[in-house]
Amino acid sequence: MYIKKILLAVAIIGLIVAAIVSYNIYNIMFNSNTAFNNEEAYVLIPTNATYDEVKLQLEPLLKDIESFDVLAKQKKYNTNVKAGRYIIKKHMNNNDIINSIRSKNVPLKLSFNNQETLENLAARISTQIEADSLSLISVMKDSDFLKANGFNNATALGMYIPNSYEFFWNTSAEQFRDRMLTEYNRFWTDARLDKAKKLNLTPNQVLVLASIVQKETAKADERPRVAGVYLNRLKVGMLLQADPTVIFAIKKSTNDFDQVIKRVLYKDLELDSPYNTYKYAGLPPGLIAMPDISAIDGVLNPESHDYFYFVADVKNFGYHKFAKTLSQHNVNRQEYVRWINQQGVNR
Repeated sequence: MYIKKILLAVAIIGLIVAAIVSYNIYNIMFNSNTAFNNEEAYVLIPTNATYDEVKLQLEPLLKDIESFDVLAKQKKYNTNVKAGRYIIKKHMNNNDIINSIRSKNVPLKLSFNNQETLENLAARISTQIEADSLSLISVMKDSDFLKANGFNNATALGMYIPNSYEFFWNTSAEQFRDRMLTEYNRFWTDARLDKAKKLNLTPNQVLVLASIVQKETAKADERPRVAGVYLNRLKVGMLLQADPTVIFAIKKSTNDFDQVIKRVLYKDLELDSPYNTYKYAGLPPGLIAMPDISAIDGVLNPESHDYFYFVADVKNFGYHKFAKTLSQHNVNRQEYVRWINQQGVNR
């Protein structure tokens, strides 16, 4: 009888202990453990991050990092950390948090446009993915890669077609560059290649001209007309005389792409640079900026007209006045010069 009572007592104690353990396990696994007020928080886990580094990131986001640690080790997450961008939602429990950061790498929308140099592009991209600007610029300028794919340092910027793309945050510099080459090849459809051929231009030449059109007008609906002017000049062997190319030449010669130049002076036209289209005939050797798709398609689908000249329209800002003859252009130009002098723009 005495032994039965002991066994009963042991069984009851065992049940109580089991209940306490089960309760604790339930709390560790299934109770809410988030400490932030927003609906969700993002965790960026770098490549080759350690479990301790992950914990440091999570600690401000969780009520109880110790309970998370217990379950993470039990589920062996501590030995299987994976890089990526992960979402933790408000009121998630430890089990859900671990499942999320172990297998639910969330892509992001990466976008870029209007970059003047590869360095600027690399800096822009490095704010959106894990790859830093130095590694990005290194692979972007890789001479073997450029040569193998028909580019050089002057035309390399054209490989990056401005748009929004879906990427994982932990994308490497090389993966980004290679994906952009794929997107570039996808952009140049047979239809676009055929249009370039009819203009007697290569894709790189289309991009160079598009970069000039991009800088000449911010109005997408005017770009086919501006493109038509430059194509008319190219057909008759006339100098392009594009002010944006002179501005680019100044920036390149001074290695200062941050300077703001609102007015091209007569002395600037004497700068000896292959980008100065007032001195050198034909297209410059490379892009002067990153053209939008609207600028590229503006070149590929130019407006057919007899205009050879244009100048900013001071009565319709953002647009230009076009002229077929130099005498007509000079009248338009004098109106612009009077206006810009009144504004006190000297540079």
